[in-house]
Amino acid sequence: MSILRNRITTKLLTVASTLFGISVFVFVVLRVVPGDTISSSFGIETSALTPEKIASLKAYFGIDKSLLGQYWAWLSGFVSGNFGLSYHTGVPVTSLTLHSFPVTLELALLATLFGVTVGTMLGFYSASQPGGRRDFVGQIFGLLALSLPSFVLSTAIIAVSANKLHYFPNGFEYAPPWVNLGLNLQQMLYPAIVLGIAVAAPVMRTARSSFIEVQDKDFIRTAIGKGVNSRRVRFVHVLRNALNPIVTMTGIQFGYLLGGAVIVEQIFALPGMGRQILDGITKREYATVQSTVLVVAITFVLINLMTDFIYQKVDPRIR
Repeated sequence: MSILRNRITTKLLTVASTLFGISVFVFVVLRVVPGDTISSSFGIETSALTPEKIASLKAYFGIDKSLLGQYWAWLSGFVSGNFGLSYHTGVPVTSLTLHSFPVTLELALLATLFGVTVGTMLGFYSASQPGGRRDFVGQIFGLLALSLPSFVLSTAIIAVSANKLHYFPNGFEYAPPWVNLGLNLQQMLYPAIVLGIAVAAPVMRTARSSFIEVQDKDFIRTAIGKGVNSRRVRFVHVLRNALNPIVTMTGIQFGYLLGGAVIVEQIFALPGMGRQILDGITKREYATVQSTVLVVAITFVLINLMTDFIYQKVDPRIR
C-alpha cells in the first residue's frame, strides 16, 4: 500500500512540476518576443498614442503590472476556470477553447486511428520477412513518411483535389459533427490522412522492431513446436506481447497531434486549438496562447496517465 501511495505521490508531483514549468516557459517566451497587445492592435498608429492613452491601454490589457503580477493574475484565473479574454474578438478564451478543443480532438483521434492501423499493419508486414522484400517496402514507406513535410503533402492534396477532381469540402464553413456529420467527416478526411501518415511512420518502425523481437522469444518457438496454428501464433501470441511499445508510441503521437496540428489546421481552415494558438501569437494575445497551451499540456499529461493504465490491461505482468 505504501509503495502504491509513493508512486501516486511521485506521479502527481511530476505532473504538477511539468505543468508549472510549461506555464512559466510559455509566459516568458511570449514576453521575450518583440511587440505586445497594444502594438498588435494599433499597428503603426501606436506611435501617435499619448503616454496617458498607452497607460490606460496597458491597464485595460492587464500588462501594466509586474511580470510576477501578470503571471499570478493569469494563473489564478486559469485555475478558477477563467482563461482570460480575447481582446480582438471580445470573447472569453474559455468559450474559444470549448469550441476549438473538440475540433482538434476529433482530428487527433481520426489521424491516430488511421496512423496506428496503417503503421501496425505495415510493421507486421515488414516483420514477417526481415531483410526481405516485404521489409524493404515497409522501410521505404517509413522513410518517405518521416521525410515528407505535412505542408507539402497538404498542398499537394489540395491541388489535386480542387483542380483535378473539383472536390474540396474544406472550402465550406466548418461543420461540427452534431450539425452535419457527413460534411464534417469529409472536411476531416484530408487533414486526418496527412497527420495519420506522419503518425504511421514511427508506429510502423516501432511495431516492426517489437514484432521481430517477440518472434525470437522462447515461448513463440515453444508454441510453434507444439504445432499451434501459425496464424494464431502471429495474431495472438506475437501481436499481444508486442503491443506495449506500440501503445507507448500511440500515446506520444496522439499527444503531439493535439498541439502540433497548427500548420495542417491552418491549411485546411479547421478552427482547432493549433489555429487558435497561431492567431493568439500573431495578435499578441497572451492569455489566449498561455491558456490554450496549458490546456494542451494538461490533455497530454492525462493521455500519458491513460497510457500507463492501458499498459496494465495489455500486459498483466506490469500489475
